[in-house]
Amino acid sequence: MKRKVFWSLILVLLVAVAASATASAQNIPKVKEYRIERSMAPQAVACIECHKAETPGLFADWTMSRHASANVTCLDCHQAQPGDADISKNHFKQYERGDTKWGISEYKIPVAGPVTPKDCSRCHPDEAMQFSRSKHANTLEIIWKIDPWLKQGQNSDIERTAGCFACHGTVLTLGEDGNMTPDTWPNVGVGRVNMDGSFGSCTSCHTRHRFSVMEARKPEACGQCHLGPDHPQIEIFTESKHGDIYDTFGDQYNWDAAPGTWTPGVDFRAPTCAACHMSGAGTVMTSHDVTERLSWELQAPITVRPQDFVPLPAKNDWQKERSKMQEVCNQCHSNVWTTNHYAKLDKVVEQYNTVYAKPSKATLDQLYAAGVLDKTKFFDEELEVEFYELWHHEGRRARMGTAMMAPDYAWWHGFYECKKRLNTFNRMAEEALASGKPAWKADPFPSSGGSTVRPSQIPGN
Repeated sequence: MKRKVFWSLILVLLVAVAASATASAQNIPKVKEYRIERSMAPQAVACIECHKAETPGLFADWTMSRHASANVTCLDCHQAQPGDADISKNHFKQYERGDTKWGISEYKIPVAGPVTPKDCSRCHPDEAMQFSRSKHANTLEIIWKIDPWLKQGQNSDIERTAGCFACHGTVLTLGEDGNMTPDTWPNVGVGRVNMDGSFGSCTSCHTRHRFSVMEARKPEACGQCHLGPDHPQIEIFTESKHGDIYDTFGDQYNWDAAPGTWTPGVDFRAPTCAACHMSGAGTVMTSHDVTERLSWELQAPITVRPQDFVPLPAKNDWQKERSKMQEVCNQCHSNVWTTNHYAKLDKVVEQYNTVYAKPSKATLDQLYAAGVLDKTKFFDEELEVEFYELWHHEGRRARMGTAMMAPDYAWWHGFYECKKRLNTFNRMAEEALASGKPAWKADPFPSSGGSTVRPSQIPGN
């Protein structure tokens, strides 16, 4: 009897151990494996398998994307048509390799390295059209119209390539060897001029090769370019209540909500840049024109309405656009709160224009008329730099800090610095006018000589 009990206990123990082992085995995570969709063209399979070996990071990024889930492959974005100007010559060399089974003529197909909004428009036509209207897409036209650095060659070509054009975009160009030139590519500037005639780069915000909606919804996407002394939107956002809530609760936001469904109060507690300037809310539709809902041009030397912004006048009514932005605000705030916020912003704009912008511009014109300053070049005389930084640095910070509710930027980094700058500017101007002598000029100007010829691909006068 005792033996039967003993062996029964042993049997139960063995069964328990086996069950435990089975359960443990079931809980061991398996490596996720991307499975080739059977309907893919053989050339698409070749792209995937080759990049899986050659650029595993790129491949892994793509496999985690919605594109991969929807069977959108490399070819859907990168395939070019015979004769296209941007066909990669280097990629054709891949089909001459003998060390891979994918390097054969059966898989040979024209491919373009840069993917453009025109390419994206095959699946995202509305987004591409909206983006094409924005200042983002047309930023190269804007700066070539107004920026002395470019128009007067006050910086060098390499300084522009490393700095200005990294955000604003380059004019993509093929070299004599049939490949993109190093001064224009790689580049994902938001206003890039592409060889298929389109403007912009969707990967400025939706970086390759995941093209994540989540990433573009986060303020860090905008902070790649909107930072620093002249347009510190990311710093302003961080200081604001919105930024504080994002820092505290952002990990609880539903960043992966389907496009067009991201809802305040449901998916997120406080807005990010995208929530205010792009995402839909209430009856306001989603838009990829980030300048659509603006009612002031806060970055201009003298603040104007968007339709009065000479380099690229908006083709909409600022009052209607303000009502859209206010409706976005009203998803979380009362109408009185929102209306009063805009009343404060309007008063700040009036204060900046009447006290700082217009008087300093009048004084600058007086200096030119008196022959104290020379109009031939900008930035080579100190008074020109003082005037420039008054509106381009602290003047912007005062206005933008107010608009985005960052009091330190509105006052200490903004109006306080405006006062110091204007006092210095006025003192220097009075001394220069009293002496009547031409101001000292930086000649030669350091590292100048960049081309002053606007590329023909950029529209406008």
